[in-house]
Amino acid sequence: MAEQVEISSLDLRFEGYRLKNRAAERVLLASILENGIREPLQGVNTNRNRILLNGFKRYRCVMKLNIGVVPYQALAGDEATGIIELLRMSNTKSLSILEQAKLIDELKNIHRMSVTDIAGLLEKSKAWVSVRSGIIREISPPVMERIMNGQFPVYAYMYILRPFIRINKIEKKEIDEFVDLVAGKGLSIRDIEILAHGWFKGSEEFRQQIREGDIAWGLKRLKQASEPVGDGCTTPEREMIKCLEITQKYMNRVVCKSKDDRFKTGSFFVQANLITGGILRRTDAFNQAIRELHDRTGQTQGDMADAQRGSGKAQNSRLFKRGSKNGGEHYQAKGRVAGRFEERQN
Repeated sequence: MAEQVEISSLDLRFEGYRLKNRAAERVLLASILENGIREPLQGVNTNRNRILLNGFKRYRCVMKLNIGVVPYQALAGDEATGIIELLRMSNTKSLSILEQAKLIDELKNIHRMSVTDIAGLLEKSKAWVSVRSGIIREISPPVMERIMNGQFPVYAYMYILRPFIRINKIEKKEIDEFVDLVAGKGLSIRDIEILAHGWFKGSEEFRQQIREGDIAWGLKRLKQASEPVGDGCTTPEREMIKCLEITQKYMNRVVCKSKDDRFKTGSFFVQANLITGGILRRTDAFNQAIRELHDRTGQTQGDMADAQRGSGKAQNSRLFKRGSKNGGEHYQAKGRVAGRFEERQN
């Protein structure tokens, strides 16, 4: 049950465990001004104080509005149990993977809970817990501070920078320098992705220009490199074609090799089970993405052909069937083809 408590009675020691989002706070501030606080702040009650775990955006908003009393709900009577309850609730109330990682790190290192204990209490797999523990070890303190303060998007780190560390063996100091240079500049996720590819795969000249603060120059140069060249595809398009070809190749290999009776060792079965589990969890999303891409590209082919026939250029753009392979029909454009195609209160 929620109770009304004085805002000054709340302990904010976990504020640094939750991501800040200034844009979301501005929207929330207007909502609270008009409608009040619709959901109670949440924390744990100890013998000495109330420790806030969930509701830091609301807390900062009410402080700006000089509201002295807020609705509050106790999740538990101790920190560890409260953190577990908050993580369990995150199935329905959003916690980013980085916030989950920091809370799990607190349970392991401060409350001395094992991965097995945490997994059991959360009703999650040990792999789920271990993945989040590993994230904390990967991120340097300066980068963590930038992300938690809302200066660098957590999505950009997890899905753009992290693969460079894991696949391309980029050192942490290079990640630190890149984040320091682009954080707080108001860049979109797409711009960060473009700059990251240029920074980690480009020339020293390019990196020096970014060090000197010429980010606009860097973006312009990289976007120009994405213009159609040669085969009519842009650089990102050629990269996508390569990914699709590799996917098709290895799908065929897995289908052919999956029933090999030479697979017998315990080590293989453990590793294969973990990997296949991860693949199965992504199967629906993968199938949907492939289906949507197939439908979108098929529609585009028809539109291109119709438009160019209407302008008297059908001979240059006609699509011809290359034959079928593995049950699918493959088409190729003949000639030059022109044209270019968070509110939750927490």
